[in-house]
Amino acid sequence: MKKRSHTCLLATTMASILLLMMVLYGSISSQQHQESTPFRHDYQLLGRPLFKLDISWPKYPELFRGAVFAVAVNHYGEVVYVAQRGDTVPKVLVFTTSGDFLMAWNTSTLEMPHGIFLADPESSNPTIWITDVGNGPYGHCVKQYSPSGNLLQVLGTPGTAGSRLSPLQFDQPAEVFVHGSGEIYLVDGDGGANNRLIKLSKDLEVLWVHGERGPGLAQFYIPHSVTVDGYQRVWVADRGNKRIQVFDAVTGDWLATWGSCFPEDAPYSVRLTPDKKYMVVVQLNVNRVSLLEAPPVGVVGQCKVVGMIRLPDDVKPHLVDVDQKTGALYVAEIGAGQAQKYVPIHQDGGAFY
Repeated sequence: MKKRSHTCLLATTMASILLLMMVLYGSISSQQHQESTPFRHDYQLLGRPLFKLDISWPKYPELFRGAVFAVAVNHYGEVVYVAQRGDTVPKVLVFTTSGDFLMAWNTSTLEMPHGIFLADPESSNPTIWITDVGNGPYGHCVKQYSPSGNLLQVLGTPGTAGSRLSPLQFDQPAEVFVHGSGEIYLVDGDGGANNRLIKLSKDLEVLWVHGERGPGLAQFYIPHSVTVDGYQRVWVADRGNKRIQVFDAVTGDWLATWGSCFPEDAPYSVRLTPDKKYMVVVQLNVNRVSLLEAPPVGVVGQCKVVGMIRLPDDVKPHLVDVDQKTGALYVAEIGAGQAQKYVPIHQDGGAFY
């Protein structure tokens, strides 16, 4: 009887140890899986769900080997340009909107790309504009490239930080937006001495400038992103002041300020959906992509958040671009070292775009 009891006790003990090992192994495996799962598979939709993550884009995410700062989409050519930083990495990676890898720019003319914009996508020769905030011999400039990475022209003096005295002497220019008319809008001052919004004609003549640092109307502190809507209004992410400022695209007159939507963190990037009904705003420090109602013509009013994509901590989304054909969002993420694609969710039988 004692021998049988001892055998039963031994069997029970072994079973308990085996069960404990299985539980521990499962916990460790789950933790390892969570740690190895990239940021791209973890996101949360809040408010009205307008987008969902496309986890298949791009097909080879391991090609991202630097800090990804900017992204631009050619919706006619179905091509996506991603700008990244790093001493030994190509500064621009080119993908299709389906996720296939096309080419890399191993150009030595780019030091620290910040913003990237694709101009004139309907033409047979679209060009890519990139702002360079580097402090070396090629920095402090706005550069125009061919789709294959050939340098076409440079605005500013390479390697020389500008002052507020000359409109075309830049100090860490943040982003450029080229209108379909050929007119160019620049925000100059990603932490540099300049804090300016500049409008140039297609012949690069200065049409108007707002260039005063401060928290007042038409003043800036780190203007970081710029876009133009269909009603001749210019929208600027005034990062240091935690607000968006709106201007008349023709006269340059100040129209409005949005600040109530950004109590926690500043707007870093601003773009519009193809139907111009939503403003897409990126906030880096709270790891958030917000959808704001875009006001109709003649009315600016107050900002209103209608949807949100909340990313994991330390993803650090920086700039965004919107495919004007499909409505897909492409987000450049510094912390995660990648770009991600979000596709529209159909609403009431049809896509919102």
